[in-house]
Amino acid sequence: MARLSKSVVLLEILERREINREPRVELTLAVALPKGERQKWLVEKLTELGAARLVPLITERGVAQPVDAAIARLSRAVIEASKQCGRNRLMEIAPPREALEYFAADALGTKVIAEPGGEPLGSLAPDVTQLAVAIGPEGGFTPSELKSALESQWRPVSLGRSILRIETAAIAVAVWSALA
Repeated sequence: MARLSKSVVLLEILERREINREPRVELTLAVALPKGERQKWLVEKLTELGAARLVPLITERGVAQPVDAAIARLSRAVIEASKQCGRNRLMEIAPPREALEYFAADALGTKVIAEPGGEPLGSLAPDVTQLAVAIGPEGGFTPSELKSALESQWRPVSLGRSILRIETAAIAVAVWSALA
């Protein structure tokens, strides 16, 4: 303690320790947003599981378009979830992107697209440190969207035998990457 008086306590910081609660894998999820309250639930769980960023995708079959008000609402959900889980970095909600544009752009690290019949997600190299995963809307990506992704070196991965809802697929990937 540096100084103590009747009305003042002055402390000296001797050491600062940063606690890193972030997973080893930096995960970017590019997702066609689900409808209604499922959006907020998705963002809360991805934040709690340590996803680095969420990119709302605009797809041909998308049912919920990522309008400015929705993005602002999702950003507030990130803050609330970060406080709850003690995370020391906020998950980024990136600006919405057209799927075809996003697939053609340079994503960070290993790029995979959730697609039934792809290689199992667990077959990815254990040394992956940056992972970008695209998850389509209800009904999946259209053939042109899938073709664009494959032409841009996105690898199809399977998330199991069942067809999953958008938010379930995203959470399955987030759990896998948090435990990797």
